[in-house]
Amino acid sequence: MLGILISFITVILFLILFVRMMISFIRKKPFPKKLLLAMLTGIVLVSSIYIYEVYFFTFDEIDKKYIQNGPGPVLSPTEKYTANAYYEPYGGAAGGVNVWVEVTKHHENDKKKIIYYSDANDNFLLDWVDEKTLFITNAGPYKSNSIKLNVEQEIYHDRGLACRSWFMKDEYETCYQK
Repeated sequence: MLGILISFITVILFLILFVRMMISFIRKKPFPKKLLLAMLTGIVLVSSIYIYEVYFFTFDEIDKKYIQNGPGPVLSPTEKYTANAYYEPYGGAAGGVNVWVEVTKHHENDKKKIIYYSDANDNFLLDWVDEKTLFITNAGPYKSNSIKLNVEQEIYHDRGLACRSWFMKDEYETCYQK
């Protein structure tokens, strides 16, 4: 929200700067340096917010205030891993639901790792294919975000934020997105 506000203010400042520049050239008045500085500051702020949102993404931003439990816990064949799904409602009455899958590694002191994040569809299931491979069914009448993931090496984020994040590069070898 702050980014949108700063973007809006920057566009307004740009328009004012453009008009004042035209006036300064036509009437031979001094160049509006303070307005130029304010506009450049806005551009730097908007760029900084964009870079932060895209390249410094983590799953810590998930709103866990209204979390709902989904399918799980689902144990792997040798019980080395447990997969749990959680739902995150958003947008009020007209909104939707995001879903994420968290895998607990029992052999690493119950370390938890989110391996899947997407919009939830009508049919959502977790099923282990083998010890390290989890098949996530997330299908609806019009789209499917189903995928098979190696829980040690792969991750899925439908919008690709986890794939571009500099903070998360060490957590996976392959990242999938829509």
